[in-house]
Amino acid sequence: MAGTYLDAIESFHRSRAAGDTRDWRQRRASVHYDGPRLEDALGRDAGPHVKVIAEIKRRSPSKGWLGQHLDAAHVAQEYQAGGAAAISVLTDEAHFAGSRADLEAVGGAVSVPLLRKDFTVCENDVVDAAEMGASGVLLIAAILTPREVSDLVRLALEIGLSPLVEVHDAREADVALASGARLIGVNQRDLRTFEVHPEHAAAIIADLPGEVIRVAESGLRTVADVRRAASAGFDAVLVGEVFVTADDPRRSVEEFATVTLGPVRG
Repeated sequence: MAGTYLDAIESFHRSRAAGDTRDWRQRRASVHYDGPRLEDALGRDAGPHVKVIAEIKRRSPSKGWLGQHLDAAHVAQEYQAGGAAAISVLTDEAHFAGSRADLEAVGGAVSVPLLRKDFTVCENDVVDAAEMGASGVLLIAAILTPREVSDLVRLALEIGLSPLVEVHDAREADVALASGARLIGVNQRDLRTFEVHPEHAAAIIADLPGEVIRVAESGLRTVADVRRAASAGFDAVLVGEVFVTADDPRRSVEEFATVTLGPVRG
């Protein structure tokens, strides 16, 4: 992924992790998440409509501030009222102005599962997610080795979390499958050109086993985009910027959450 904003972010988080002296094995022994499961909330058994993961996102490295002064708890309540199946909370502070405080505030305000969205690069990051009250943790295959993906998926499952492995191509999808992940997100945005390619994303999920829950990420701005994702076989969509900047976040979520699922794939 050379030449993208992801390189600098990965380097930052690798350096942070290298300086983290906490013993994750000792911490892991006393941490276990037992709240509502992200995996259950996103599966087809949860209902006939596309499941919406609505995101709390204060800023973007490319677009700047989206919701600098937003009340994370209040916005999350609006998302839930609109039918969000889960809520994603960015906790990266350096690049997205997120925080642990945002995730914990959201956890105290809603009952749906939470995804900790951050640049997870080590075991302590996974344990942190459980301690914060997250139900799931994002693992970006583009910044992890296959061994790291496998190790972090296994740790997440051991402590009760649902790992969502984000992929950008077929090779990364194979890595996600080999790790045992049952939640696979496809980022529809090319991280080199920043263009959105829904057809490419649809091709990636075409051969995934039926038991895998497919999540479409990036480039979902309209109901038509969500319908296209559903027709391609996606079970859920992860949306941030559109909801955060909407005049009526509840209504925006509701419009996306009423799209009917497409055919079962795999």
